[in-house]
Amino acid sequence: MNSGMNALLAACLVLPLASGTAPAATRSCGGHPLDFDADGRPDLAVAAPYDASRAGSVTVMYGSGKKAKLTQPGAEPGDSFGSALAVGDFNGDKCADLAVGVSEEFTGERVPGGDGNGVVQLYQGSPDGLVAGKELAPAKAGSDRFGASLAAGDLDGDGKDELVVGAPSHRSGGAVTVYWMKGRKPYQITQKTPWVRQAASVTDQWGAALATGDFDGDGRDELVVGAPADSVKVDGQGSATVVDVRGRRARLLTQSTPGIKGASEKWDNFGAALATGDFNGDGRSDLAIGVPGEGISANQRAMDYGDGTVDVLYGSRGGLRTDRTEAWSQNSLEGKPRYYDRFGASLAAGDFNGDGKDELAIGVPGEKAVQVLAGRASGGLTRVGNLLIKGKGRDFGASVAVLPGWGERYRALSKRRPVYGLVVAAPDQGLVMYVPGKRAPGLRLGKVRQVGTGPGLYGYAFG
Repeated sequence: MNSGMNALLAACLVLPLASGTAPAATRSCGGHPLDFDADGRPDLAVAAPYDASRAGSVTVMYGSGKKAKLTQPGAEPGDSFGSALAVGDFNGDKCADLAVGVSEEFTGERVPGGDGNGVVQLYQGSPDGLVAGKELAPAKAGSDRFGASLAAGDLDGDGKDELVVGAPSHRSGGAVTVYWMKGRKPYQITQKTPWVRQAASVTDQWGAALATGDFDGDGRDELVVGAPADSVKVDGQGSATVVDVRGRRARLLTQSTPGIKGASEKWDNFGAALATGDFNGDGRSDLAIGVPGEGISANQRAMDYGDGTVDVLYGSRGGLRTDRTEAWSQNSLEGKPRYYDRFGASLAAGDFNGDGKDELAIGVPGEKAVQVLAGRASGGLTRVGNLLIKGKGRDFGASVAVLPGWGERYRALSKRRPVYGLVVAAPDQGLVMYVPGKRAPGLRLGKVRQVGTGPGLYGYAFG
């Protein structure tokens, strides 16, 4: 770990981005997640959508210590290249590919003060690193903010990842488009899609957050669509919709759903953040849903930031269960809930101790902290041994991600499970920090280390 991290911190070499077709490979890709350049090490993409007068940029930190700065060809101020990132193997070559959202780009004349049409720029992984690929755009341009959210997952079980693109400002109240489903052209889904059957309002932001996971263990991922401003019963309570794209089934989840802890209240923003992980080690994905607007302190005012909570649902043979959900807040953890903490504004899941069960990292940017809960075989997440991690920057925890074995070559998962580390940003100050995991019983993480700085909300999103 140390040698790789030292190389990363040194950041001694900046590579220009290749374009066109990748040159002949001297080595083949090994199918390792998050490995863009086939060297067996995980790589990290860091978005700065407000860089260069909000044209935006993405910095790729390769596990070898090399760095590359990606920008959009023909970039214009205000495009927000890097508004979202997603990593997956989209073409089946066993190299990790990168999708970059450019949600504020106008494909026609720019409308002053208006929402962008949005596009998504693709980069293909290769033995020489990321190579610029094609650009995706909706068939009909509108003020959709297409690319404001992204997710990757194998939704049809063919071994290749599909890309899901969120357009939360779509005129229907939000939309998602799925690319590369077997036998299908790009497929747009909205709340008005007949098999989704939800009431839609133009302000719902359906698709503002996305996640994928195999909740029933059938080998195909499901899609989760967050709509943090959805007014199902009260204004801005928020919702999350679990979508089986191949089976054309949709399931609406809110805090009014029987079994889900909490109560739907105005401006809770249920669904503002989503993360999937296997918290109990049963081989099925579980779902964490951020509710950062949830008010716990007295005298909460409408539309103010909240103390925040996180709801967790567990997978089963029949999919996500609602009869044993959990609601986490700092009332029962190491932290202390405060007005404006926004507990649950960001979420990430990964195995920080190598025991085969994922932990849950919860961003608490109002407290400049990240709360970490351990997974366990009996019952899943537990408050026992939970950690409160503090860092630099006034919004430390605004975005979080996990990265397996940064600084050490991958080992076969059948021989040794990778230990994940925690990546945390304070994007308002452009600070990115890393907290290594430890292969040890219980939950113990290493020291917070700063691994990068940059302008323009550097660290706004990770890939």
